[in-house]
Amino acid sequence: MKEEKPETLTRRFLLKIFGGVVAYFGLNKLNSALAQNTSQPVQPLSGFTGPDPNPYWGAVGPFVLYPQKLPLIQLADRPVLIETPRPYFLTPFTPNAAFYVRWHLDNIPNAVNLSEWRLFVGGNVEKPLSLSMSDLINKFPPTTVAAVNQCSGNSRSRFQPRVPGAQWGNGSMGNALMTGVRLKDLLDAAGVKSGSLQVQFEGLDCGRGPKDNPSYKYKKSLNLTDSAIDKTLVAYEMNGEPLPMLNGFPARLVVPGKFATYWIKALTWIRVLTEPDTNFWTKKAYRVPNTPRGNTTPDDVKEGCVEMVPIGMMPVRSFIISPDGSGKIPMGMAVMIRGIAFSGYGRVIKAEFSDDNGKKWQDTKLGTDYGKYSFRTWETVWTPKNTGNYALAVRATDEKGNIQPDEGVWNPGGYLWNKIERQEIIVGDSK
Repeated sequence: MKEEKPETLTRRFLLKIFGGVVAYFGLNKLNSALAQNTSQPVQPLSGFTGPDPNPYWGAVGPFVLYPQKLPLIQLADRPVLIETPRPYFLTPFTPNAAFYVRWHLDNIPNAVNLSEWRLFVGGNVEKPLSLSMSDLINKFPPTTVAAVNQCSGNSRSRFQPRVPGAQWGNGSMGNALMTGVRLKDLLDAAGVKSGSLQVQFEGLDCGRGPKDNPSYKYKKSLNLTDSAIDKTLVAYEMNGEPLPMLNGFPARLVVPGKFATYWIKALTWIRVLTEPDTNFWTKKAYRVPNTPRGNTTPDDVKEGCVEMVPIGMMPVRSFIISPDGSGKIPMGMAVMIRGIAFSGYGRVIKAEFSDDNGKKWQDTKLGTDYGKYSFRTWETVWTPKNTGNYALAVRATDEKGNIQPDEGVWNPGGYLWNKIERQEIIVGDSK
């Protein structure tokens, strides 16, 4: 099978193919998305210390084109890592063509024959299943959930000291209406036997090299006692369309509230286990300190005194999407400040805005509630009364009472970042 290659874009070509997007987002927003990847000097955001933090909202890299995708920011092509630009987060649902992509292994499917593809449910079950796409669609009731898919390393480029791994900006996330079959319905149809402990999931992707390499296959597991089992889906639709190939066609796991490491793409195996899963991606990868917020220090890690546990739920987060700081705002002009918020622990019930770097806060107007695991938009009108530099900030609160902190976090994996976000704005004289 011929491997698809991305096309690196020039600024001129990007502007040409983005014609329709310019009309929707406005030229300034598009230029800002482009500017974040130029070599122009940019002042770091407030609060960063030490060398080399990423000063941009998104990742630093070229724009590339992949099949079924708009131009996205490339971090790597083996495996494919591409990030969603900032303007696509102005709305509660992220377009499929703009949805970020993160694969772990470099041999990924670029075509799937649905007449041959099967989803197997096996292991410690009474009746092993071999299900076609027609079986999933016609033999089980469909369920739809709005859910945020966020890479565990989203915003890793903010970490100080720096940590290895893909240096994501803020755009390795997205929100979509996912439709499919409840995992619980599949397990009930197969009949889980007594003595079962976990459910393991495996996709079609694999690594290069010997098959006995511990990371050759990407597998993740959930405990059968995990409440996430009851809300997990095997999804075959994304925003009312078939899944894009790069986002897991023909079916992927959806685990609302949890990080995307559990959302196995191109799902082909569901196995019920009687012993704890000890594969590389569960036992060694995607683990965080068993401390408040998953926080620790390089010295404690070096001394080996940090207990590490599997990463779980996404902490509460919020973002300012517009304005993006690409141009001055006239003094006295009423400006609509807009953004998004979400939490893996439950629905966002409050988003607060500050125009003085977080000294004073005021409530914003929340957008439509699409469910406890969805993005929730927010907006507020702001009228700057003086010229000068402003540090705008936003913080969210979820229904469990979790409030965004104003302190960073550090762990060796570069996970769980949810510090209050800021946007520097220049207000000019309008006289």
